[in-house]
Amino acid sequence: MLDWIITNSWVFWLAMFLLLAIIEIVTLDLFFIMLSAGALAALFGGLLGGPFWAQVVIFCVVSLLMILFVRPVALRHLNRGPADLRTNVERLIGETAMTLEAVTDNSGTVKIGGDTWTARSSDGSQIPAGQRVQVARIDGATAVVAPVGGAFKDNEVGEA
Repeated sequence: MLDWIITNSWVFWLAMFLLLAIIEIVTLDLFFIMLSAGALAALFGGLLGGPFWAQVVIFCVVSLLMILFVRPVALRHLNRGPADLRTNVERLIGETAMTLEAVTDNSGTVKIGGDTWTARSSDGSQIPAGQRVQVARIDGATAVVAPVGGAFKDNEVGEA
């Protein structure tokens, strides 16, 4: 079996390329596609008649270089996007909210966009009820808020 793989190494690398590409399609983490690129480079090494040990070295080197240099850049580009495309709780960061009850460093509630959230103060200060706050981050199901000054007017309560 090993003799056949060494003799027909291009078939082995083609199968590895396809298998790794299929795994990438399932996982979508840009890791297996980098290995797949290494298998593709080794495939060309096999088609050019290189010895099997050299093809393995090509696979390892190209895969490692792709993982170290290409994957981080690709992930940065994929994760970058305009703020209006933020989803889930990410879209709440920076929003204005109203405190429904006093918010301390370990308890409180706020109203963010019509929803009531448990909250805590980002700087440990106590924020009284009815105050305007800004969402600094979301920790699980708790909004971490910071005061932005001023109380809400009665007609603004429904907008927060």
